[in-house]
Amino acid sequence: MNDPNNLLASGPDSHEINLQALWEKMVQESNGCCDPLLSSFFDTCIHSHHDFKTALTCMIGRKLEDASIPYQALTDLIKQVYRTNPPLISIAAADLIAVMMRDAACSDLITPFLFFKGFHSIQAHRISHWLWHNQRRYLALHLQSRISEVFGVDIHPAARLGQRIMIDHATSVIIGETAVVEDDVSILQEVTLGGTGKDEKDRHPKIRRGVLIGAGAKVLGNVEIGEGAKIGAGSIVLEAVKPYTTVVGNPARQIGVRHKDLPGVSMDLSLPPIDYVI
Repeated sequence: MNDPNNLLASGPDSHEINLQALWEKMVQESNGCCDPLLSSFFDTCIHSHHDFKTALTCMIGRKLEDASIPYQALTDLIKQVYRTNPPLISIAAADLIAVMMRDAACSDLITPFLFFKGFHSIQAHRISHWLWHNQRRYLALHLQSRISEVFGVDIHPAARLGQRIMIDHATSVIIGETAVVEDDVSILQEVTLGGTGKDEKDRHPKIRRGVLIGAGAKVLGNVEIGEGAKIGAGSIVLEAVKPYTTVVGNPARQIGVRHKDLPGVSMDLSLPPIDYVI
């Protein structure tokens, strides 16, 4: 597992990213690829850019361009969003580092940057979210549709996402309009943060800091998943989950005793004995 402390602007207790150090590390990593079939790919995605922001802009544009919005128009739009909201760049960098630290299949920064659709879908969502809140809702919905088509991830533009979020594998993840996902959350494939179909306004889950949601879990309705909670794979959650507890099953129920860490960061997927139900 990589040590990210040299990428933090103010030491290990800071979440502020040294973007220059991050970019230099990514370029260094890319230089280690010697496959001739990928030389043009690395030139396009890494070596032709001078910083992380420009490379990210082009990555999203390249992934989501279509006949309706060609590459140049889309990258111009993304540049406008980043000029208006510069913190989005540091937030994207924080997401990238989080993937490198949490994903056992990832040992560097360029792997998620180039190849992981979970990372791509989150950064594209941040663009659509900005558009949604700046009177460009149909364009935001168009991007949502493209994100779903390209990445297999459906996040409503109004959904609120924090930072240092990882969506692992990403296929079939759905996050509804009034959902909130706070910092340091990790979500695995086929997770739904959806409504129950009965409410019309605030109808989606609120996922607090450091939560881990296992593959295939469904969290439905305006329920709060407390800080540091863990939801087992395949669980159906219809009620609030207490902080630092583990729930499993259909319907989900609490098992074991309270833990102390943030499983969304530690990626501790282990479960207490199922017969120990509280």
